[in-house]
Amino acid sequence: MESTPPRTPPPRILILDLRPSIEGGRWPVKRTLGDAVVVECDIVRDGHEQLRAVVRHRPPGSSGFVEEPLGQVDADLWRGGFVTSGLGRHRFQVEAWVDPFASWRSEIERKLAAGQEDLESEITEGAALLEAAAGGLRAADRKVVAAAVDALRSPGAPTERTAPVLGSEVAAAMGRVRERPERVRSATLEVDVDRERARVGAWYELFPRSWGGLAGVEERIPEIADLGFDVLYLPPIHPIGTTHRKGRNNSPTAEPGEPGSPWAIGAAEGGHTAVNPEIGTLADLESLVRTAGRHGVEIALDFAIQCSPDHPWLQEHPDWFHRRPDGTLKYAENPPKRYQDIYNVNFGSDDWRALWGALHDAVVFWVDRGVRVFRVDNPHTKPIPFWEWLIRTVREAHPDVVFLAEAFTSPARMYALAKAGFSQSYTYFTWKNSAEELAGYVTELAGAPSEFFRPNFFANTPDILHEYLQQGGRPAFEARLVLAATLSPAYGIYSGFENLEGTPVAPGSEEYLDSEKYEAKERTLDGPLLPLVRRLNEIRRASPPLRRIDVRFVPTENPALLAYVKGHGAGAIIVVVNVDPHAAQEGIADLPADLGLPGGFAVRDLVTGDVYRWHVGRNYVRLDPAVTPAHVLRVEA
Repeated sequence: MESTPPRTPPPRILILDLRPSIEGGRWPVKRTLGDAVVVECDIVRDGHEQLRAVVRHRPPGSSGFVEEPLGQVDADLWRGGFVTSGLGRHRFQVEAWVDPFASWRSEIERKLAAGQEDLESEITEGAALLEAAAGGLRAADRKVVAAAVDALRSPGAPTERTAPVLGSEVAAAMGRVRERPERVRSATLEVDVDRERARVGAWYELFPRSWGGLAGVEERIPEIADLGFDVLYLPPIHPIGTTHRKGRNNSPTAEPGEPGSPWAIGAAEGGHTAVNPEIGTLADLESLVRTAGRHGVEIALDFAIQCSPDHPWLQEHPDWFHRRPDGTLKYAENPPKRYQDIYNVNFGSDDWRALWGALHDAVVFWVDRGVRVFRVDNPHTKPIPFWEWLIRTVREAHPDVVFLAEAFTSPARMYALAKAGFSQSYTYFTWKNSAEELAGYVTELAGAPSEFFRPNFFANTPDILHEYLQQGGRPAFEARLVLAATLSPAYGIYSGFENLEGTPVAPGSEEYLDSEKYEAKERTLDGPLLPLVRRLNEIRRASPPLRRIDVRFVPTENPALLAYVKGHGAGAIIVVVNVDPHAAQEGIADLPADLGLPGGFAVRDLVTGDVYRWHVGRNYVRLDPAVTPAHVLRVEA
């Protein structure tokens, strides 16, 4: 380090620990449209000078910053904020400066309080300060400041001369002075703002080929909407390859007429921008999107970056795919699983820029046809910088697009994908089945990760049939449904869940017997759990606390009972779930005193309609899974 001082004096005001931020601003925090962004930082300076600060906020598409005041919470902590007003990237920074008048006023007040009387120099200084500032003020403020100067220069005791100057009117006038001595600005941080569907939604997954194709699915849209689903997710709708096509129960050889796996994308009819003719046409998909939209339902398409051996890209761009030293293509594997019908693309290809562009164009192809939600298959097996680029470029042109990451991987990878831009993500919820596991996991998600990671609690998927559902019968399905729908703002079920489908292909496996991934079924909306699905979705829409991840778990004195509260005061939701599907369990829900609740209050079970008298402290609960595994209670006004 050089021993000579810098040529210009460095700033004496320091803006420290600006938040919200992720890794010092490397990634944007996430909010939804209309959310308030609370901005905090520490602002320090040597000496006793008084400081002022604002947060400067620039919405997407705006050429300039809008200022909102920051208030001083304590000696160093400052807090303020702004409301998100548009989709896309918002930018903000903090500006701070010395307030000469407030500094002078603070000095005078301290000396007067100490009983000092020889303050002529300080009073003269204050008069000069006010006079210098008056020229830049509007007429009304100049009049106020001129009167203050006259008071300071009039004869009398210091207390008499300063009293008019220390009032709120002079402080307000001087607060409008434009000069900002020692002004400094922080680094600029970003807030990525999505629409609410990126955070909140009830998802239903189905295979169109089991519902009469795309036209058959369109006929079911009114029923799906009536059940309260916001998003209808379709596995890949593209042509399915015939080479190495998988048969029933993942057999390596398909029998004649077997449809194959939709994830083996690509055939003579096309690839990622084509529709499988066995389920319909592009016009059918566009009609489905329009009909769903009229009923308040969005269509989510699967975006899977993989190809069957028959995908056109293998002929057009052979260098986009992995080859072994002997020249053979390398098919996908996840031992012990083998996917002979799928080839992964090679992101290390020398032609990677063209590959990236083709994948981007495939997404935009469907966006141009009205699709605004994508469920992305296995994103953790593709480069994270690719996702950061693709999601940002798509959303710069179409900021309402939502990306769901199907990333069952390590926590750091899941969080990295969220930081890179994914709107929401699958989670470990499927494997968290004890009360202790659930409380610990959701508490984690509601903490620091909530700034960038939004969970979607799918209760089951075509790949995941947990042992809990296999062995727990209807009470297990009901308990998991209540947990998914009330713990997470976004949740989903795969068709068959409402019919209590729980038979694995083999003991110890999480694969379904006769999996729909490899064969078509005849589906309809007639499962015994549909009334509970409908009621829970009604409750979610009518209960603002359930639209946030924020949660407070409370003691039950029984490890089989999980109790939690969302919200405060009247309208708060209290949920108690018996996670033991085989036996009745009893315990207490011990409500703390800081939930904004009166000593005693009424709660209504929003599923059954029953009303109970509860109070702050211990409340007895007994749940028999043969009757109901859960209470979903609302605190009545």
